[in-house]
Amino acid sequence: MSVSKIVAAAASSAGGSASLDVDDVFSTFLIDGNGSTQAINNGLDLSGEGGLVWIKNREDSGSNHFLYDTARPLISGRIARLISNSTTTSNEGSNELSSFNNNGFTLGGSYSTNSSSYDYASWSFRKTEKFFDIVTYNGTGSAQNISHNLGSVPGMIIVKITSGSDGWHVYHRKLNGGSSPEDYYLQLNSSDQETDNASIWNDTAPTDSVFTVGTNGGVNGNGDTYVAYLFAHHNNDGEFGSGSDQDIIKCGSYTGNGSADGPSVTLGFEPQWIMFKRASGGSGNWGLIDNMRGAVTSGNDRILFPDDNGEEATSLNSLEFTSTGFKITRGSGFENSNGHTYVYMAIRRGPLAAPTDATKVFQPRIYTGAGGSGQTVSLNITPDMVINMSRSTSGDLPALNDRLRGSGKEMYTSSDDAEASYPSQGMQLDHTNALRTQTYRDNTNATYVNFCWKRAPSYFDMVAYTGTGSNRTITHNLGAVPEMMWVKRRSGSEDWNVYHSATGNQAYIKLNSTDAATTSNTNTWNSTTPTASVFTLGTRDGVNKNNDTFIAYLFATVPGVSKVGSFSPTGSTLNVDCGFSSGARFVLAKQTDSTEGWYLWDSVRGIVAGNDPYLYLNGTGAETTNADYIDPHSSGFTITSTFFGSGNFIFYAIA
Repeated sequence: MSVSKIVAAAASSAGGSASLDVDDVFSTFLIDGNGSTQAINNGLDLSGEGGLVWIKNREDSGSNHFLYDTARPLISGRIARLISNSTTTSNEGSNELSSFNNNGFTLGGSYSTNSSSYDYASWSFRKTEKFFDIVTYNGTGSAQNISHNLGSVPGMIIVKITSGSDGWHVYHRKLNGGSSPEDYYLQLNSSDQETDNASIWNDTAPTDSVFTVGTNGGVNGNGDTYVAYLFAHHNNDGEFGSGSDQDIIKCGSYTGNGSADGPSVTLGFEPQWIMFKRASGGSGNWGLIDNMRGAVTSGNDRILFPDDNGEEATSLNSLEFTSTGFKITRGSGFENSNGHTYVYMAIRRGPLAAPTDATKVFQPRIYTGAGGSGQTVSLNITPDMVINMSRSTSGDLPALNDRLRGSGKEMYTSSDDAEASYPSQGMQLDHTNALRTQTYRDNTNATYVNFCWKRAPSYFDMVAYTGTGSNRTITHNLGAVPEMMWVKRRSGSEDWNVYHSATGNQAYIKLNSTDAATTSNTNTWNSTTPTASVFTLGTRDGVNKNNDTFIAYLFATVPGVSKVGSFSPTGSTLNVDCGFSSGARFVLAKQTDSTEGWYLWDSVRGIVAGNDPYLYLNGTGAETTNADYIDPHSSGFTITSTFFGSGNFIFYAIA
């Protein structure tokens, strides 16, 4: 067990959330159905701590949302299910979710949750103080207080009768604009707006130990049984992360303006999951969006509707996640009716801690093209950015895809071209521990290598932004000072601009070029070194053209995991110490004081005592296999005497 897991386990046994990470208590896991038994390892201890698993078929219109929890009793020996888009009672789930495990859950081969013909989304919530709790209770027909163990005042409560048919009743702290929200309710299975009804919550606000139900049969019928799901709300009082001081969940509201330039919501963190609903001024579906399926910047999102059994919507540009919250990007009644209130629950993107194991945040992966409609390439991580390069075919552009921009949107590290979109041909990232190649990157018998990064504090981050043409700063979530940044204009042709700490804030290097560094330039980074929270842009079109869209990739040194640095060959063997213990698995190097390409080596193709295959990140040629420029070295890598005898090089290495 890792140190972080030991600390988390100790905190859990003590009954608190201290030192727990987001990834210890919440998971979005995308399931490729296989029609057979399938164990889903999402890292959550559901059998020991308890929790809720919510599963939805993404592709089939007419498939329900199924909810399974550890609190309700088995029915006929099977885990009971509820359906969020229905009023039906709790019933047995035949061959659906078969067990809760200490690292996730196991599925049977049911069509509902695991057909080989479909893809599914799952969201799991682990019972944890200050995050999520489950309560079962018996109705009395008279107003009563129900005890809970959330450890804080709930931000949202969802109650469902389990012994009969009735709607799902929802309390949210921002109903009625946040004024006496306990007088109102929504229904999870309905698009209806908020309703004032004293018989639901007895017009009594919840506390950090109880919530109150009135006389309505939907929440408190005499002799009936109920389940309640309670979600916390943090307001600078969250107790997560290594310092036990981070917020990870917020239940709030915003007011629509009816414009595609919709309201910006500040959460104080970048979300990974949001459920929202129009509360006033008319009806509207519940919406559920997450960064795994696609909450993309400048494009259509992938949305499911908890009150509807339809397939995933793929044509709505509803909102985008930002480094500090989210922004509404469409002016329809679903998410942005002018003057009306919308409520939401948002969960923070994790992890909160810097990585200690490079294999958890980076993976080079080679594969052979199968042609046809592509293939699923399995991985040990869930990547947020992938660079795909052809090893065997000259002329293929190195393609960069990332989760922030969405599947099928490619940029080319060897080209100044604008972003290209291949929705049915490019790389698809909406998989867990895998990616999907398409025909464009899967030629029969051709060989490829994928370089896969996962976002993590102090290691790697991504930021999308729109240029202003004026000097400005951009907020990021790297949590450390970026030592290298790649910036690319998406909406037009422009060179890639690279900042590196070794060349300073008045220099930039072109990622798509062999050119030496351009120095004494003040309008790229505005002669300002980035900080742990922002980086600075000047007025240059390549990084900040007014109204154009951009993407920035930020890299930093994490001891034992990654290293951003520089070296100068001497004509003799040179050992480059990166602080690693088992050598480098990835090395990118570029000469900055003369014309030279971006050399790229990795351990899956071979960093050995002999010839080492290399590719150029700025090139389109097949890999070169007859040169011995680099050798393995336990603390980093060795530059051999056959490389270059002089010059200044920057590098980026991963253990």
